[in-house]
Amino acid sequence: MLKDPNVEAELQRLATEEARTLRERRRTMEERALDLLVPKDPRDGKSTFVEIRAGTGGDEAALFAGELLRMYQRYAEKKRLRVEMMEASETGIGGYKEAVILVEGKGAYGHFKHESGVHRVQRVPATEASGRIHTSTVTVAVMPEVDEVDVQIEPKDLRIDTFCSSGAGGQSVNTTYSAVRITHIPTGVVVTCQDERSQLKNRTKAMRTLRARIVEAERERQEAEIAQSRKSQVGTGERSEKIRTYNFPQNRVTDHRIGLTLHKLEQVLAGELDEIVEGLRAAQTKGLTTQAESK
Repeated sequence: MLKDPNVEAELQRLATEEARTLRERRRTMEERALDLLVPKDPRDGKSTFVEIRAGTGGDEAALFAGELLRMYQRYAEKKRLRVEMMEASETGIGGYKEAVILVEGKGAYGHFKHESGVHRVQRVPATEASGRIHTSTVTVAVMPEVDEVDVQIEPKDLRIDTFCSSGAGGQSVNTTYSAVRITHIPTGVVVTCQDERSQLKNRTKAMRTLRARIVEAERERQEAEIAQSRKSQVGTGERSEKIRTYNFPQNRVTDHRIGLTLHKLEQVLAGELDEIVEGLRAAQTKGLTTQAESK
């Protein structure tokens, strides 16, 4: 009908609209089919730990680490996921040297797994009198929580120390020995938790974090041995890799793995990560599908 010159103009207009609708429907169905064909990561449905650490840039990096922490908390809330602070080292000026949160709920790891890597921020710090733009970095690591059956931790391999909790700037939080530091002797992994007033609660939290870190370290070791990239992430997934830039003067967020640039920095920091996450998922799906077709 579109190509027939004898068809009335009104019918041609209706055919044009219908063709547009059908093309959109086909595209949606093709994307859904590709998604169904890609093997699912069995860890996607698990709760996940998100570790945020200030990198180069001193206080500015710590301040941005705090902003990323709040961004992830807001994103989790939008996805109706529960967030629990597991570990935090504040700077006293609103920043964080490091913070570890546990995100619980259906699909938590699947929502956050692409965030692993180095996040770069470009802006003029509040303390910069000359108005020069500084570049700072924050490292993010995402690890799925593992069940007790996934890793066996022998009590004899643990050294558990208790001490008094303290807040930022040396402010006393608790005068009892409620804070817990657990060292896994075979691997050297150390976890500290002092958020709760109960030593038992801090110990339980620390063990959950420890279990996830040990499994993640073992997984990375195995992947390094076979020299392959993480199948669950776009790009290499190495923590030293710069994955995203947040440019404040240009109101720009760029994810370097897929070449996606958004000029809505404020909204992204408010937890509106769907466009980025969906872009990364689509790139991963396309990449895995291409690999399957080439075999």
